[in-house]
Amino acid sequence: MSDASARVADATGNWVDTRAPSWSRPYLRLSRFDRPIGSWLLLMPCWWSAALAAGVSRTIGQLPLVVVLFFIGAFVMRGAGCTWNDITDRDLDAKVERTRSRPIPAGQVSVPQALAFLVLQALIGLLVLLQFNRFAVMTGIASLIIVAVYPFMKRITWWPQVVLGLAFSWGALMGFAVILGRIDLTALALYAGSIAWVIGYDTIYAHQDAEDDALIGIKSTARLFGARTHRALVVFYTLAVVLIGAALVLAGARWPAWIGLAAFAAHLIRQIRRLDIGDPALCLRIFKSNRDAGLLLFAGLLVDAVMRAI
Repeated sequence: MSDASARVADATGNWVDTRAPSWSRPYLRLSRFDRPIGSWLLLMPCWWSAALAAGVSRTIGQLPLVVVLFFIGAFVMRGAGCTWNDITDRDLDAKVERTRSRPIPAGQVSVPQALAFLVLQALIGLLVLLQFNRFAVMTGIASLIIVAVYPFMKRITWWPQVVLGLAFSWGALMGFAVILGRIDLTALALYAGSIAWVIGYDTIYAHQDAEDDALIGIKSTARLFGARTHRALVVFYTLAVVLIGAALVLAGARWPAWIGLAAFAAHLIRQIRRLDIGDPALCLRIFKSNRDAGLLLFAGLLVDAVMRAI
């Protein structure tokens, strides 16, 4: 198989395809380093939580290191999660046009090799986690239960995006666990808001596969909502903004955080207005744009934390 044909269908030219050693490319694709958007989306609630918790504590001494460790941990653990997902979904992936070129169904990586790679990534993630306090370590380990069951949800429920939200939003709890050593109502409100955000953006993402999913019996909110997707996004994105706003109130956040939330909300509104569920390429672009939405909110929270610390 040529390297070009080995590329995953929704990944275009990137450093994995052009610069990484040939032997490493299937593994980097397995962990989605050719498509890092998922790692960024996993990272955003981590950074939100860290910045908000730093604002509550009125100290930013830990924040730079925590931001760096969360960055490493998000990319490594998202890779581990994707590897696990590809192991469990290898037969389904072979039946879907967009995913049949993934390393396992394409025959580039065997299941035993993928399992060994999964263990390696998990160990790196554990090393990152062990840099934190005991409560944060236990909180991080608890998330593995959700990560483990997620790949099976699309077979049994129309709402697998909820389970993805539980997993991808876990970082909203981790910042409080790391910096404050606790999970309080503020953290839970941020977590709930992030879950609503994830349900929204992953519904957009799932519209790329809606036709193939229908043929092989895979369930998703994209199929569930169908033509009502725009209305559903209004509900979930509104919930996200309101719940994150509640977290800001509980945290006593100042005006920079609210400007960040307003920019975040404006970005979500624009997504809904642009969306055409019949255009897979547009769905992918809008899905990817959620990294920018998350960074806008993080910028506001970061400025707020710095202002409260000085």
